[in-house]
Amino acid sequence: MPKYLIEREITGAGKLTPEDLRGISQKSCGVLRSLGPQIQWLESYVTDDKVYCVYIAPDEATVREHARQGGFPANRVSEIKRMIDPTTAEA
Repeated sequence: MPKYLIEREITGAGKLTPEDLRGISQKSCGVLRSLGPQIQWLESYVTDDKVYCVYIAPDEATVREHARQGGFPANRVSEIKRMIDPTTAEA
């Protein structure tokens, strides 16, 4: 199943409290449960004004539906084509 990187522009994201992040996570998980097992949230990275999320989903439309139902921005959705890491440099 395809993997997606979602860029969410959220002003002040880096200043969200642990309680804020817990609430956002709970909302996201609730929407995921309603959409069914075909979409999975793997992890997210919070920067100053953006949150980058990694999801597995059958298509971009499902990712965008999750954002719509959750009230989250999905400013950019990109399908991840490949992953590399330091071991990629090894012969």
